[in-house]
Amino acid sequence: MGLRSQNNPIAAYLDVFSGTGTDAVLPKPPDGGLIATGGVISDYTDGTDVYRAHVFTSTGTFDVTSLGTFGGTVEYLVVGGGGGGSSFGGGGGGAGGFRTGTGLPVAAQNYTVTVGGGGAGGTGPAGSNDGGYGGLSIFSTITSQGGGFGGHDGRLDGTPGGSGGGAGTAAGASGSGGTGNREIGTTNPAPSQGNDGGGQGGSYNYSAGGGGAGGVGNPGPTNPGRGNGGDGLDSVYAYGPTNPVTYAGGGGGGMRASSGEPGGAGGTGGGGNGSPSTTNSRTAGTAGLGGGGGGGRGYPASEPGASGGSGVVVVRYQIGSIAATAKATGGAISFYGGKTIHTFISSGTFVTPGTFNETCEVLVAGGGGGGAGGQSPHRYSGGGAGAGGVAYNPGIPISGAATRTVTIGSGGSGGPGSTPGASNHGQNGTPSYWGPGPAPLGITALGGGWGGGDQGPRGVDGGGGASGSPGSVGSGGGGGELYNGSTDGGRGGTASQPGQTNIAGTLNYGYPGGNGSGSPTVDWRRGGGGGGAGGAGATGSSNDNSTIAHGGIGIQLPSTFHDPSSGVGAPGPNGEGFWVAGGGGSGATTPTQTAGEGGGAGGPYAGGGRGFATPPRNSPTSHGSQNTGGGGAGGGGVIDSTPQADGGSGGSGIIIIAYPS
Repeated sequence: MGLRSQNNPIAAYLDVFSGTGTDAVLPKPPDGGLIATGGVISDYTDGTDVYRAHVFTSTGTFDVTSLGTFGGTVEYLVVGGGGGGSSFGGGGGGAGGFRTGTGLPVAAQNYTVTVGGGGAGGTGPAGSNDGGYGGLSIFSTITSQGGGFGGHDGRLDGTPGGSGGGAGTAAGASGSGGTGNREIGTTNPAPSQGNDGGGQGGSYNYSAGGGGAGGVGNPGPTNPGRGNGGDGLDSVYAYGPTNPVTYAGGGGGGMRASSGEPGGAGGTGGGGNGSPSTTNSRTAGTAGLGGGGGGGRGYPASEPGASGGSGVVVVRYQIGSIAATAKATGGAISFYGGKTIHTFISSGTFVTPGTFNETCEVLVAGGGGGGAGGQSPHRYSGGGAGAGGVAYNPGIPISGAATRTVTIGSGGSGGPGSTPGASNHGQNGTPSYWGPGPAPLGITALGGGWGGGDQGPRGVDGGGGASGSPGSVGSGGGGGELYNGSTDGGRGGTASQPGQTNIAGTLNYGYPGGNGSGSPTVDWRRGGGGGGAGGAGATGSSNDNSTIAHGGIGIQLPSTFHDPSSGVGAPGPNGEGFWVAGGGGSGATTPTQTAGEGGGAGGPYAGGGRGFATPPRNSPTSHGSQNTGGGGAGGGGVIDSTPQADGGSGGSGIIIIAYPS
């Protein structure tokens, strides 16, 4: 065991068993704050106080084993899921409710932490123009509402929520923004946590922005700021005063007419941009920030709105009092096994001072792809999506002052449930990136490939495939199924991450997706499983269960990052944690057919989504887990009288950096 670092007092404070010599015979210092586990651990100083924060970007458990010397209360930040932007000249989604406070009592027990998902975007003419409400985020007695969804041509008013959705637009008509500080789907008041969406005063072209935690959404007809989402609010609770994060921005409104004008901009804090009239380029709210989704355009074609971003729960408490800082800044900082670990679950910067001279271990995972939706009445199931690529470098020397960009890739959206022949494939995930410049100076982990659907005359190839799915992806998506008198389903997507150019010594992980099935007679075909970082997706079968289209297995993080108090990663095949980048499973189509598991048989593992299972084993399509790069699952095409299932969205990526304390 080496000597404890003498220039990092916070590490010395936390690593109380690493002393040598005279220091080794001293008694262990008394416990400081609570002893607890759950979420991603972030340790930092605020003045002379040392804080520990638990950052939850997905539902989990905050387990308190004992109370410390600083009392039995915690501080909290609870942000609900952002509302979805609507289609057809849709208003922007409202941000998830933003609630923060101090002095919340806790006891030595387990607390369920619920993180609200983002509301779906309106799907357009083939489905509903309505967006979806964001989900509730809950910790102890604190509940933050989801954001309301935007209005549109057929429903002008935005809906209420933590923050309200923006009004839609129609010729000569007026709409009102949704009211903030309301329980979602009702007019019931809720504790202060957001603002109203913007209104719309009769303009033909411009929808309004959704409300944000820090301001109301902007109305459609008014310049400047026409249709922009309301801004969010800052909090230092996750990463300390040197790394504040802005949460809960409203989504921008979409354009209705072909005037060549831009859509409304999303509010600061993860709000998505509304679509301009020229292209359908609306963007989703940022996962982990609770931003509202951007509204979709109305002409020349009605296009989907974008989904809202999932919420977050942060619980922090004081654990000590020293004057200390880490050697570098950025992300959630923790200490384990003699290493200082910076964990980024949202984009930021990794900043080293002039005195820095360390060899860094860096792992980068891209965002997972979105699974395809199911189709009815022919019982077609969608292909599972590929996981984000993973890039790992065990030793990068860094010396001196530098700022390195950290970009966390978002998960691709799942494809909508539809009827045969409609476009229902998912979307590719986006890359995660770390470094001072483009490859080979930096490290890039590509986003996962989409899951293929049925779009005739053959099943759509999975993301990364040679046809119908452009772009390089980390792991390939599962191919779509086919029913047109042929036995040839869509091909699984290829994996581009193994050939990615990165800093010398970087190891790249990614595998292809499985092929979809085809049949001229059998009415229960399914797509292939998405590829994972550790293995290929399985091929879909054209009968019940001869081949179950599981997603490809992921990989386990290096042992450096196995802090037992950390919530990084997802469970693996043997019940152990710290796994990432599992491929999404394909959906099922009959009551006797088994849905594909994310990350391999027996899952879901490594953050991959589980496919839709039809009654009597009914379960919703699951999304890839946030901050694992897991691929979204395929939806199921079920019986004629039952709505088909949408595909699951991919999980966002993660970047982790470690160096000696």
